[in-house]
Amino acid sequence: MGREEFLRALRTNVLGRRKMHPLMVLLHEGELSREQLKSWIVNRFYFQENVPVKDAVILSKCPEPDVRRLWISRLLRREGMQRELGDVEGWVELATAAGISRERLMGSRVLPGVRFAVDSYVNFARTSSWLEGVAASLVEQFAKEELLARIDAFKRHYSWVAPSGLKFFMSRLAAVDESNEVALGIVMKYCITRKAQNRAVSSAVFASDVNWSINDAIYMDAFSQSLASPEREKGRHQTAS
Repeated sequence: MGREEFLRALRTNVLGRRKMHPLMVLLHEGELSREQLKSWIVNRFYFQENVPVKDAVILSKCPEPDVRRLWISRLLRREGMQRELGDVEGWVELATAAGISRERLMGSRVLPGVRFAVDSYVNFARTSSWLEGVAASLVEQFAKEELLARIDAFKRHYSWVAPSGLKFFMSRLAAVDESNEVALGIVMKYCITRKAQNRAVSSAVFASDVNWSINDAIYMDAFSQSLASPEREKGRHQTAS
């Protein structure tokens, strides 16, 4: 497959199989309560702090010097050693803006479904080839649309979250195109057969499934909590305390 055909295959298989997760629909429409949004932030943090671990595993397995040079730049950015915020500190800042202390964020016990999904993503990088690990990152080809929608949702519906919380999303938005080009360039260079390209698409589908499973766990927990307290106010009606 050429570049455009490969991107179409990626879009069809990653996005064409399903619509937006119900949790994200609720978040974008301002329908999450303050407590539910905080639960999303706390649980999603486990993913954010493990993505650099996943990228470090890929780097350690890669025998290609040119790929390592590209991938280490990505890892340094994830760790916050370049201009933008790193994945961990950026998410800590978001949590702080939402009234969640660093101590609570770091010490919280995440939902079992979230832990299982994230751990499976790291294990995928450990047990698959380095190229499949890189290919899994191709799911981020569609992250820009999600980031834009998320930023808009926070501005319109969750005014109780301090504006400083959006700094991490904005920094990721600024870097997403370059990051996508790096991963796509590596895959297009080293996946030289259709079979290899199909495996690359399958790797991205797996990463998409990980994100879906994370959202499933948070959504089911939020749903059970809302059944217990049906009078909870929705996010758009809440004011800062």
